[in-house]
Amino acid sequence: MKALCRECLWQAARPPEPRRCRGCGSPRLLVHEELDTLGIAHMDCDAFYASVEKRDRPELRDRPVIVGGGRRGVVTTACYIARLYGVSSAQPMFKALKACPDAVVLKPDFAKYTTESRRILGALGELTPLVQPLSLDEAWADLSGTERLNGGPPALQLVRLQRRIETEVGLTVSIGLAPNRFLAKVASELDKPRGFSVIGAAEAQALLAPRSVSILPGVGPVFARALRSDGFDTVGQLAAAEPRDLVRRFGEWGLRLSELAQGRDARAVNPEQDRRGMSTETTFNADLAEREALEAELWPLCEKLAAKARRSGLASRTIQLKLRRTDFRVVTRRRTLPEPVQTARGLFAAARELLTPELGRPYRLIGVGMADLIDAEDAPSGLFDTAEARALKTETAIDALRARFGASAVVAGRALKN
Repeated sequence: MKALCRECLWQAARPPEPRRCRGCGSPRLLVHEELDTLGIAHMDCDAFYASVEKRDRPELRDRPVIVGGGRRGVVTTACYIARLYGVSSAQPMFKALKACPDAVVLKPDFAKYTTESRRILGALGELTPLVQPLSLDEAWADLSGTERLNGGPPALQLVRLQRRIETEVGLTVSIGLAPNRFLAKVASELDKPRGFSVIGAAEAQALLAPRSVSILPGVGPVFARALRSDGFDTVGQLAAAEPRDLVRRFGEWGLRLSELAQGRDARAVNPEQDRRGMSTETTFNADLAEREALEAELWPLCEKLAAKARRSGLASRTIQLKLRRTDFRVVTRRRTLPEPVQTARGLFAAARELLTPELGRPYRLIGVGMADLIDAEDAPSGLFDTAEARALKTETAIDALRARFGASAVVAGRALKN
């Protein structure tokens, strides 16, 4: 199979000319030499939160919709209409509304989004047990060897799945199919919304070469600036560099950069690693309202969560704060950071900023969480002399001391006040 119609599932050993399905006439054809052999997929729900809201409120179908906090908050998700005005995720709300003043702003309903996520990822899980969620709205899957079980190669299975989700859930997803996780994720971004793109091993390096280094996993704004200052603006420039030169400059991460730049990624799809998030919280014996009292409760939670993240080899750029009022109403706030963190110091600094606007009333519970988790190996903060890198060295040393002498061997005072 070299060609597959995404409308009627017509298949052919050769791509038709002109590029239209001979069964139904649709131009929505998948055409690729490796179409029947590739098995690693990345599925991404299109503008997920906003799409759920539009599905449930049809009157908003043709309106720009932003899901996020109030004017002091940030954009969680923007629909594709709002994106045409320049609205983007993690953008401050006041900037988003300046760019798109007619947008309909809705507060996030994470309970509803979680329900829809389970439906979508559950359908993917029916095809293979090897599903690794990254967040509520995206996941990797390894469908290698499932042809006999599911009646066709992975490409055919995924087209069927895409159609099923659209029919049964009322939402659209975009899919990337490739020989590894990195390329599959790149592919899923090539044709959105409702897209399906394929990247084969033979074409990967040429496709990646002109793209910015920021497309590589773990290359955030700080690392991208460092690479550009060393003359690496594009992935192709990294691919052309001698691996030993990259290792000399960036340590072990230099070798990973070289591999990724050439389209190679040895990471397996790991269903045991749930990427949606982790959190911890505590309920007070008596309601608390003062900053110092709330921060005194917040700091040990950050220590506990950061230690768990380090043990699990995870980091996150998305930090969440949870508060429960005395009337039992729950307040949740989130912030997306420029670089991933996995230290108590990094967590506490972000959570404290989220807490500040909420002061002035009593609370009965506080919690902190990390969402959209990534591999710590994709967060090379130790390469730079940043506050997070320094904190990571200190807290890693404390981890070792506590592991050897007990949890009470090192008691960190809250030496985070700047």
